[in-house]
Amino acid sequence: MLQTSHVEKHFSASETIRDIVIGMSDGLTVPFALAAGLSGAVISTHIIVTAVLAEVAAGSIAMGLGGYLAARTDAEHFYSERAREEKETREIPEAEVEEVAQIFRAYQLKPEIVKEVVNAIRSDRGRWVDFMMKFELGLEQPDPKRAVQSALTIALSYVVGGLIPLSPYFFIKTARSALVASVLATLMALFVFGFIKGRFTVAKPLRSAWQTLTIGGIAAAAAFLIAKLVQ
Repeated sequence: MLQTSHVEKHFSASETIRDIVIGMSDGLTVPFALAAGLSGAVISTHIIVTAVLAEVAAGSIAMGLGGYLAARTDAEHFYSERAREEKETREIPEAEVEEVAQIFRAYQLKPEIVKEVVNAIRSDRGRWVDFMMKFELGLEQPDPKRAVQSALTIALSYVVGGLIPLSPYFFIKTARSALVASVLATLMALFVFGFIKGRFTVAKPLRSAWQTLTIGGIAAAAAFLIAKLVQ
């Protein structure tokens, strides 16, 4: 009797998707608000393009730096906690053993099985600390390249998002007409972006698309109104 092997397919790039969402969301709304606000006060699209490009450059650097620092903070937190766990397994091993046992007791395992598994884990200090990091603290060892990758992903996503609402101003000479095209381009981009995001993260991409469109549209509208009020 032939048996087919069961292969589970899980999406494993959630951190990258999160960085793209952060960068694209801000990139689609902040430059749009700036361009929209300037459209009511500035006739020259050249000035609008220059101002928004400057904002996209500054925004992408700031967002990328924020992503880098956040990833570095996560890494520092992980290694600080790991050092603490290593110290505790040396200085108070019985307390750490009891913590391991409690984790397995939560699965209603028999006492003799718990004892056997705990002894197997504590026999290797590195494996013991790895277990405590993952199952007690819920921390995974970060990728050493994570900080740089996060910074680049967020920054590039911000640039891509920012160029979408700005693109009509490259081709349309009238600021008001360019604004209408910018609104349509931004809303379309939000819908497509939400659909793609939902395709990877949830079972209902259309629902994700409409949610992203609604939330992003409200954020963009609020940013536009604030820009108009300041103007």
